[in-house]
Amino acid sequence: MLEKIENFSKLYPFQSNFLDLDGLNYHYVHEGKGNDETVIMLHGNPTWSFYYRNLAFAFKDRYQVLVPDHIGCGFSDKPESYEYTLENHIENVLKLIKFHDVKNFHLIVHDWGGAIGFGVASKLKDQVKSITILNTAAFKSDFIPARIGLCKNKLFGEFLVRALNGFAWPATFMTTVRPLPKYVKKAYLAPYNNYKNRKAISEFVKDIPMDRAHRSYGTLDKIENDLKNIDCPKLILWGGQDFCFNDRFFNKWREIYPDASYKYYQDAGHYVLEDKREEVIQEIAKFIG
Repeated sequence: MLEKIENFSKLYPFQSNFLDLDGLNYHYVHEGKGNDETVIMLHGNPTWSFYYRNLAFAFKDRYQVLVPDHIGCGFSDKPESYEYTLENHIENVLKLIKFHDVKNFHLIVHDWGGAIGFGVASKLKDQVKSITILNTAAFKSDFIPARIGLCKNKLFGEFLVRALNGFAWPATFMTTVRPLPKYVKKAYLAPYNNYKNRKAISEFVKDIPMDRAHRSYGTLDKIENDLKNIDCPKLILWGGQDFCFNDRFFNKWREIYPDASYKYYQDAGHYVLEDKREEVIQEIAKFIG
């Protein structure tokens, strides 16, 4: 499937690794050696480890790099019967860290990777050396874009996301200022090529907590309340043309972490790593190096 995509082996030149999570295959990129300098990159929805391909390749000779595909995403198993909750995604990353006996690590987070990553950081505060924040959130918000609200609709949201590909496909052209090459779009979409394989995409949308009764509200609330206690250097790299994680999220991060270094790219979208690849790689390398 992916191997047939033009230049895929050059775009994503990594061996596949799998961790057994109670019978489920949890796929991840593992590059570099040692555990003293580890960089963990956590993707969001509807991306997968492919989002971090350029960053992983740039860092693999200097650090141990771990980039998982959340269950239901990328090359990981996509079970129909699974609790796709924020808490479970956090626990899966914690198991990967334990499996590789990672002592200290740098975190890079994007989209849903923010809530997941800060959930991990809140449990391993003494091991987090730095966090890079890329167009994401790890706190509650009463704002949701109308187009995402449609995908979250209880009556037809799942049909829209899974049957009509109404989330992953639009993301290939709504998340960047600079159009993605066709083969890059195909690579983003390849793991989500049918109804069955879009289960997690739909579940991530459903898992956005908008009220106290929601299954993940308590988890996110706890993460938000603990943000001030995560005491490590932070870098905020933000695409200003993001219809979802817009300036209100950027300003909230600046309020929570007023001492954080930051760079705001007015001409970049939600996939800031695509629009500003070289700039972002250089900024992160300088920050954690």
